[in-house]
Amino acid sequence: MLPNPQKPEEAKKAYAYLQLTGNIDINELAAHIISHGSVFSKGTIVGVLTDLVVCTKELISQGYKVSLGDLGSFEPSISSTGAKTKDEFTDANIKEIRVNFNKGTGLLDIRRNVALQRTSTRAAQAAALAAENEGKTTADWTPEVEEGDEP
Repeated sequence: MLPNPQKPEEAKKAYAYLQLTGNIDINELAAHIISHGSVFSKGTIVGVLTDLVVCTKELISQGYKVSLGDLGSFEPSISSTGAKTKDEFTDANIKEIRVNFNKGTGLLDIRRNVALQRTSTRAAQAAALAAENEGKTTADWTPEVEEGDEP
C-alpha cells in the first residue's frame, strides 16, 4: 500500500507495478524474428538491427525524428535554463538533450493485447527464493511495519 504522491493526505492504496519478464538483446531479437519464418539469416538480421541502432543515433544527433512505422518514432528534445536576452543565451544554458519515444499506431491499443496476471511482490519473491536456498519450506515476507502504519 502506497500513498498517492500528488495527494499524500489521502488513504494509502494498492497500485500496479510492472514486473518485466526479461530483457531481449539484438541476438535474441534476431532469433525471435527467425522463429517467425524469416528468410534472412541471423547474421543478416543482427547486422540490419545493429545498423538501425547506429543510424538512428546518428540521425537523432543531427536533429531528425526517426519513424519506425507502427512501432513509433524517436526524436530529440532539449531542456535549458532561460536567459534574460537572446544574446545572453549560450551553450551553458543547455541542461540536457534527451531522446523521446512516441509510440506508433501499432502500440496504441497494446493494453488489449497484454495478458495481465497478479504476481507476488518482489519482497515476497526474494524471501521465497532465500528460504528455498536455505532449504526451508516456508518463508516469512511480512512487511516491516513503519511507525504510524497499521500492521
